[in-house]
Amino acid sequence: MSDNTLPEPLAITPVLFPDQLAEAAESAVKEILEEAASANTTRSYASALRYWAAWFQGRYGRSIELPVPEIAVVQFIVDHVARRSTSGMAWELPKSLDDQLVAAGFKKRTGALKLTTVVHRVAVLSKAHQLRRVDNPCEQPPVRHLLARARRAANKRGERPTKKTAITRRELEALVETCDQTLEGIRDRALLYFAFASGGRRRSEVAAADFADLKRLPDGGYVYRLQFSKTQQAGPNAKSTPDKSVLGVAGDALARWIEASGLTEGRVFRRLWKDRVGAGLSPAAVAEIVQRRAAKAGLEGDFAGHSLRSGFVTEGGRQGVALPAIMAMTEHRSVGSVIGYFQAGGVQDNPAARLLEDEPKRD
Repeated sequence: MSDNTLPEPLAITPVLFPDQLAEAAESAVKEILEEAASANTTRSYASALRYWAAWFQGRYGRSIELPVPEIAVVQFIVDHVARRSTSGMAWELPKSLDDQLVAAGFKKRTGALKLTTVVHRVAVLSKAHQLRRVDNPCEQPPVRHLLARARRAANKRGERPTKKTAITRRELEALVETCDQTLEGIRDRALLYFAFASGGRRRSEVAAADFADLKRLPDGGYVYRLQFSKTQQAGPNAKSTPDKSVLGVAGDALARWIEASGLTEGRVFRRLWKDRVGAGLSPAAVAEIVQRRAAKAGLEGDFAGHSLRSGFVTEGGRQGVALPAIMAMTEHRSVGSVIGYFQAGGVQDNPAARLLEDEPKRD
């Protein structure tokens, strides 16, 4: 860009307009919403762009327009990323603007944002510029360098991204033990086994499971065709293996739920009102089932729907299953995103960890 300067920040306006985006930004939102197949992606992108619009208006006293000046992106980062200073942790977001953003519902609480949140919001703004085919300030060296240094500083302070506690086979069996023979217990047992055994399905994928994609095998168990996933959103050339097996105890539990519920079409996993079967579960309800069963089982940790996904990979590594076989079930495209869980599962079986043990005696 030829000119990255902005006028001096104006006095913070007394009112923010949470639902008003500049025309260019609003158009970018629409294009992203049309492009994104995932409801979660849709919500997170729209939320990030609305936050950008509100922050920009409050910081500079005018509506955001694309392209956003590079200096404004730098200001956004230093406003929201905490850094160590002589007086403690600090950031640059004015308190009055911070209070307004919270009052308008753009932030949950005052203070700095998590670095992962800032990185995500910069990435979303970058995507908006790409879609509008305008100069992208987020790809400029000063912005990239600043984010890289912020990551390094956070790493030196010992800050790590928080991950949900993995539900491996041991934890899964503890959860299943809490499921009685009521209709709810039968449903929850089938849901937990299905989500784990079919490759650590995401909560949205479990909620979307449909009878039209479920095939009963002659010798027991099922094959479930995963019609929608993040991998498939990448396009027809994506390496996807949509058929997922649901065998053994998982297949038995699913058959028991189908028999008890009397369902033959539509969503597989449903809401319940006592003994009455209702509409399909939401993704949030799937996560709540996992959390409720974990609490009943007395397990300690931060559990959610993703715990079954990370637990599937961890258990696969623990049992020595080849990484490509695991990825074929999970539909991970990037080895980097799955390798941490895989290695954690197999860490105790690494022969390099036993170099100090006595060698077996040779005859």
